[in-house]
Amino acid sequence: MDFVACNGDCTEEGTHCEGCGRSHEEIAELKTHVGGLVAFAQKMKYGNSDVFVDSVANTIKHKLEDAN
Repeated sequence: MDFVACNGDCTEEGTHCEGCGRSHEEIAELKTHVGGLVAFAQKMKYGNSDVFVDSVANTIKHKLEDAN
């Protein structure tokens, strides 16, 4: 399955968003993870949040590559 990013045409009806095609369950779980990362960055009071975001993205990418 390929990830499809939000395109801003979100819908709440049914089991899947008609805008991106992702399940509402997937969207909710991702929001939880992102919310946790945002809360952590705010707690740490990072002044360079762009570096934090890039680091997290790169770490996820490398861990996924290592897992495959």
